[in-house]
Amino acid sequence: MALIGRRVDSDALNEPLIASVARWAAEMPSTPAFTFVDYAADSERHTLTWGQVHRRARAIAARLREVAEPGERVALLMPQGLEYLTTMIGALYARLIAVPLFSPDLPGHADRLIRAYGDADPSVAVTTTAALPQVERFLDEQSAPRPKDVVLADAVAVSLAASWQGEELALDDVAYLQYTSGSTRAPAGVQITHRNLTANALQVWTGYEARPGETVGVSWLPLFHDMGLILSLALPLVHGNHVVLTDPVAFVMQPLRWLELLSEQDDVVTAGPNFAYEYCASRVTEEEKARLRLGGVRVALNGAEPIRPGTVSGFADAFGEAGLRSEAQSPGYGLAEATVYVTSKTRGEPRFTAFDRAALTEGVARPGTDAVLVSCGTPTGQAVAIVGPETRAEVPDGQVGEIWVNGPNVSPGYWRNPAKTAEVFGAVLEDPADGLPAEGWLRTGDLGVVHEGELYVTGRIKDLIIIDGRNHYPQDVEVSAQQAHEGIRRDHAAAFAVSGEDGERVVVVAERGRRGEGVPVEDIARAVRRAVNAVHELRVDDFVLVEPGGVPRTSSGKIARSACRERYLAGTLPVVP
Repeated sequence: MALIGRRVDSDALNEPLIASVARWAAEMPSTPAFTFVDYAADSERHTLTWGQVHRRARAIAARLREVAEPGERVALLMPQGLEYLTTMIGALYARLIAVPLFSPDLPGHADRLIRAYGDADPSVAVTTTAALPQVERFLDEQSAPRPKDVVLADAVAVSLAASWQGEELALDDVAYLQYTSGSTRAPAGVQITHRNLTANALQVWTGYEARPGETVGVSWLPLFHDMGLILSLALPLVHGNHVVLTDPVAFVMQPLRWLELLSEQDDVVTAGPNFAYEYCASRVTEEEKARLRLGGVRVALNGAEPIRPGTVSGFADAFGEAGLRSEAQSPGYGLAEATVYVTSKTRGEPRFTAFDRAALTEGVARPGTDAVLVSCGTPTGQAVAIVGPETRAEVPDGQVGEIWVNGPNVSPGYWRNPAKTAEVFGAVLEDPADGLPAEGWLRTGDLGVVHEGELYVTGRIKDLIIIDGRNHYPQDVEVSAQQAHEGIRRDHAAAFAVSGEDGERVVVVAERGRRGEGVPVEDIARAVRRAVNAVHELRVDDFVLVEPGGVPRTSSGKIARSACRERYLAGTLPVVP
């Protein structure tokens, strides 16, 4: 079964999106483009107009081309801020390949940074004066050669802009490398072309029917992550709209800040992973809610799987009295290999559908009561097909298969990895239905089903737990495990299978919550085994309780099951004694 999205303006796809900066700088030089709210400095706000953005980006382009040639990589080892955005634009002006990374002092992501930096092999690194000591230390510790230069973005003289004449950009040139969050493998550099970037921004704007010059973007998402980069950088370029952003740490410290920024706007688009909406609903007090005005939220995209029905309904219940419209919540699906955005629920209220759990394990989405999934809607400007992984042909509506994507937003492949590129990109669809291309399909590795014209994501192929011929989705097992005992930290459990002498063995690793302190591990393990067996008819062969932070997560907050499995087998998990 396939879904073919609404079309986007084909004429707009003929010019690189980044060229829009010069247009808005000429047409509305004094109009705000980007505002950064610095909560670490007493909530100071720093704003750049379109004219200022263009000048700063041209200066960065001129400085970078003093030390690098077109096609070379430039690594952004920078904290979140306005310099990050102008450096990205400047690198693209200079026809360099940007590598959006982060400052080495960001906690919890050291391995990912080392792998991504080494894979990209950048010629130049860009950072800020404040972050330079950490960057120098990081570069000294790498086995790869040092870059030719380390540029301080905040020290580049704006006067250099006058020396930059501008160069023509080709749509199929690689604009940047988006390193995946590594939920099932080591980070891989996805090549995002100017065509990909332009198409995905247009697809999002068309899908959400945002208004030029009026709709404001608000984000705390990391700029090195695909969703954060598209929301904060790409979307405002389409029609010269304004974006207000802050740092992820500011959100984690006080989630109310995100909602307060949303309350300032009459027409606003935002996004976040599933955990962010749960976090807000659980942490914001009734007194704080009374001060919020969320009627201007046009779209609140929930873009991290699994999207839980309880999260969507809980967020609606928590902030309905603050004016949040139920239809503003937009569950969606995407991945870096498609730039980011693939499908979302763009019209009407979120849709929950109850399926039969036993049937889902057999690959069929049959109506039932015990497995409620959230619709991820339909695509815009691209096609989605549900395909049999072995047959490479579409499966009927209601049958689970692999999600394939085809559109101008699909990347040409991975950086310097032709074998993996051949496996994932350019798949051929057997006997395609009318209106569908046969070639150029992206194999996502995700499982899904089309039900009544909308996409439901059921899991990842590599994460499936297959016992006695039945498929079990790990996210379902994880929910059963965390609900089994209050001593388990919510949304911090990983379920996976390992090979044993008698076949596959099921393992559940969970973090200890505050209410688990002093509780015997055996009591928690017994409760988990009982719950998983009752709900899934599945035996948990090993249960491991670990200290908080012991279950690895990706940069977007997803459970990194493969990494957890590797640490389990290596015996390096911080096990609670």
